[in-house]
Amino acid sequence: MGSTEVYILGQKYIVKGDATEEHIKKLAAYVNEKLKEVYDSSPNITPVKASILAALNIADELHRLKDEQENLTRHIEEKANTLTALFD
Repeated sequence: MGSTEVYILGQKYIVKGDATEEHIKKLAAYVNEKLKEVYDSSPNITPVKASILAALNIADELHRLKDEQENLTRHIEEKANTLTALFD
């Protein structure tokens, strides 16, 4: 398990984990960008509130992508079943 130094909104964090340094830095950059978006829309917001709003935005994005993936998987399964039926 390695550790990687990242900066989010100018603050240094040491992140420990099994992921590659490149992956951790990519995640940190993503979180940093989401926080900047919150601060751009509400410059006087407290850091805690900004973090919560950024987390909610990220969670929303994740759930939308999960729903999209489930719909695509369902569509592929339906198409596979249709094709399989043609061979029966």
